[in-house]
Order: sequence, then structure tokens, then C-alpha cells
Amino acid sequence: MKRFYKGARSAPVEGGFGVFLDDRPVMTPGKRVLTVPRAALGDAIAGEWSAQEETVDPMSMPLTRFANTALDIVGERRDEVAAEIAGYGETDLVCYRVERPDELRRRQEAAWDPLVDWIAEAHGARLEITTGLIPAPQPPEAVEALCARVTAFDDFALAAFQRATGALGSVVLALAMTTGRIDAKDAWAASTIDESYQAERWGEDGEARDAREVLRFELLAADRFIRLCRS
Repeated sequence: MKRFYKGARSAPVEGGFGVFLDDRPVMTPGKRVLTVPRAALGDAIAGEWSAQEETVDPMSMPLTRFANTALDIVGERRDEVAAEIAGYGETDLVCYRVERPDELRRRQEAAWDPLVDWIAEAHGARLEITTGLIPAPQPPEAVEALCARVTAFDDFALAAFQRATGALGSVVLALAMTTGRIDAKDAWAASTIDESYQAERWGEDGEARDAREVLRFELLAADRFIRLCRS
């Protein structure tokens, strides 16, 4: 749609901070007033609206989208969302290793083994490691521990965490990133070990590269959103 406003700003409202286009509050797709818990987050979302030019492109506004998701979806069914995220633990990327080639297996082990140990020690989720692509069942208590940890996020952080988990293909990597065990750059590198290895040897497919870049953009935005929720 065309840009229909002159300016965007954030201001205190009942329950937090709202975003206003001129004097009109931004509404979510579910017709709720977009209200966030932190001033810094409100300012950042207002910045996304200010950065729009002749047309408004929702795909260039991830912080706004995460806030919409928190208010319209997570707030209505947070237990379902948390269980969906924890379900990544049943087939988590970091639990599936190759048998060959040896170099790729060593890279996987170097990046993922410390995080598998960390998630077990820090959060009580002891995940089983397997080789190949056939799904291997995880201990129910490990998945329950992941679900309990994920449920501890508030609605706003949970909305962004859901996207981070999807972008990484791993709830373990997403938890490591959001708790400061690793940063977003290292989380992304750990999630793309296989792709990087293949690109080194066979070259990089342009379409696959572009698709990964979209996911990387979403991951960095999710990481920023969660940090702003805490600032």
C-alpha cells in the first residue's frame, strides 16, 4: 500500500508503548492497538514505519510483524506455540550427524557437541545424537524440559523466538543465542555448516543463497527484537 502518513513516533499508552502514524495508533491485523512493553522497542518499530518510502512493505518491517504475532496469535494460544517450538527438539538439527565425509562430521561435532552438552546441563534437556536422516525419538523428559524453558518467555519474546527457531531449524541453537551462550552470527554459522561445506566444494546455488539470506535477515531481526524486549 502507498504510504499515507507523514511521520511515525512511539509514545506511552495504557499497558506500555504505542506506535502512532501522525496521530493515529497502529493497529494489528487482528484490530488490536499495537502496544509493546518497552520504550526502546516502540521506538524501533516507529523507526521501521518512518523508513518506508512511497509504499509500505511489510516484509521490510520484521519488528512490527513480530509485535503483531505476539498480540494476535501468541497471546491467544501461547501454550500451543510453545509446544510447537519445543517440538523442534524432537528432530533438532544439532542431533543429526553425517557419517561421511569425515571433515563435515568433524565440523558438526566441533560446533554442536558443546551446545548439546550445554542444553543438558543448563536446562535439563538431554538429547540423543544420531547419524543419517531417519528421525530418532528423543526422551520425552528432554522435550518437556525444552517446552518448560520456552514457556518462560513472555508473549513478545516468544513470537520472535518462534521465528528464530524456524530460521535456524533448531531450538537448541535458538536458546543458545537468546540466552547469550552464542551470538546470532555464530548461531547462523552453526545452522548452515552443511550448506557452507557443500558450497566450498561444489559452488553456491544462487536461489539457495537468496533463500538463506532471507532466513538470516529474519534471524537477526528476531535477535534484535528479543534484545529490545529486555532493554
